[in-house]
Amino acid sequence: MKFRILDILNEKGKTKYWLNKQLGLSYQNFNNLVYNQTSSIKFKILKDLCEILECTPNDLFEEFYNKQ
Repeated sequence: MKFRILDILNEKGKTKYWLNKQLGLSYQNFNNLVYNQTSSIKFKILKDLCEILECTPNDLFEEFYNKQ
């Protein structure tokens, strides 16, 4: 699974900076989240993302197949 945060931001005409300000995360944690460099997420952050981006958890994720 991988996040579609950047896609959703582009669809809504919003920036990463705007979202980071809304979430209030540290820059490093936010970038790790946006660029799919994290292995877990707190439910509160997931809930906040859905509320801020006006979407569902299903909208935030897509399947990602790593061919190795």
